[in-house]
Amino acid sequence: MPRRLATLLASGALALLATLAIASPAAAVTPAQRLSVLSSWTQTSASSYNSWNSARLDRAPWVEYNFNWSTDYCSSSPDNPLGFTFNLGCYRHDFGYRNYKAVGQFSANKSRLDSAFYEDLKRVCATYNSVVRPACYSLAWTYYEAVSIFGSLAAVQQADIDRAARMKANAEAKTPTP
Repeated sequence: MPRRLATLLASGALALLATLAIASPAAAVTPAQRLSVLSSWTQTSASSYNSWNSARLDRAPWVEYNFNWSTDYCSSSPDNPLGFTFNLGCYRHDFGYRNYKAVGQFSANKSRLDSAFYEDLKRVCATYNSVVRPACYSLAWTYYEAVSIFGSLAAVQQADIDRAARMKANAEAKTPTP
C-alpha cells in the first residue's frame, strides 16, 4: 500500500508538472529573436514582404515581440497615387522605420529599409498594364528618393505626381482602343 500510494502521488505530481509546463507562458522573446524576425520581414525580396504581410494579417503569434504596427501609410503623400496601390509598401516601410528606431538600430538599417520600400513599389508597378507602368515606376522612384534623401514622403511634391499623371495620360492616349 505505501508503494502504491507513492506511485500514485508521484504520477499525480508528474501530471501536475506537465500541466503547469503546458499552461505556463513560453520564455520571453529575446532582443536577438526580435531583431531576427524584424530583419527577416524587412528585406528587399517578395518572400520577405509576403512573410511580413502574413504576420500583419495575423498578429496573434507575434504579440510577445511587441512590434509597433502603427502606420500613417504614405504620410502626407497619396497612398495610391494615380490609382497605383502604394499603401502596403508604405505600411511595411513605416513598420521597419518604427521598429528599428525602437531597438536603437535605425541608422544601420535605413538604407535597406528604403531599398525594400522601392522594391515593394516596383513589384506593385509590375502588376499594371505595360502602357501605364512607366508612370508607376516614375512615382515609385520619386517616393523612394523622398525617403532615401529626406527620410520622409513629405518631400514628394504635387509636381512629381502631375508629371507622372501626364506620362500616364499620354501613354493611354497613344494606346489604340480595341
